[in-house]
Amino acid sequence: MDKDRKEALQVAKELTAKFIETRTVSPGNFAEIFPAVYRVVYEAIRNSADETDGPRA
Repeated sequence: MDKDRKEALQVAKELTAKFIETRTVSPGNFAEIFPAVYRVVYEAIRNSADETDGPRA
């Protein structure tokens, strides 16, 4: 697992846990919500990396 995916996984887990704590997400629909949270976090990390690294060849 590359660094970006590992970071996205950790952040998505923390965000989803906070959503459960605030009752925005229930443990029952965790499997439905987590992939979407992970995808958004991963895309944000990748977009941020693209902006700081410049264009890729």
